[in-house]
Amino acid sequence: MPTYVAFLRAINLGAKRKFPKDAIKAATEAAGGSGVETYINTGNVRLTHSARSVAKVQAALEEAYAAEAGFEVPTVVFTAADLAALTARAEELHAAHDGDVGNHYVTLYATPPPAAAVEAAHALERPGETVVVDGRAAYVLLAGDIHTSRILASKEFTALGKGTARTVKVLRTVTEKWC
Repeated sequence: MPTYVAFLRAINLGAKRKFPKDAIKAATEAAGGSGVETYINTGNVRLTHSARSVAKVQAALEEAYAAEAGFEVPTVVFTAADLAALTARAEELHAAHDGDVGNHYVTLYATPPPAAAVEAAHALERPGETVVVDGRAAYVLLAGDIHTSRILASKEFTALGKGTARTVKVLRTVTEKWC
């Protein structure tokens, strides 16, 4: 069975969106996942599943997560091979900006952002900030802090769509553990 890695969006934020790891694991198994593992409490899940489609796995997980959590849990799913390639791209970009990068975040999307939004995001020029959109990921390299980033707060970045962000360190760790 294929191995997938799922990234859950907007969980464990405040009192109303609690979704602990044990509940995530139970819901993942209820959705047909096996060999389920989680990493930190921000919604990083490894599973095997009989479905041969990322979209089918994503739909099954989102349905099971909503039933278990009591609220919708947007989920972004990658095959292990696709996640390994995405992480390799992050490492390549990070190395190219070595010394200029204080923080490196990767926003993951269920589907690739629209071409016009990608073009607009790539046209952004901010001192100490770079964005590279490649497939279903937007790599944001910051000399400063995520909370003061002008790129992340821009309408151009928002136009890429709703995704879920992880640090390059989390992606590196998840990839080393699961891919």
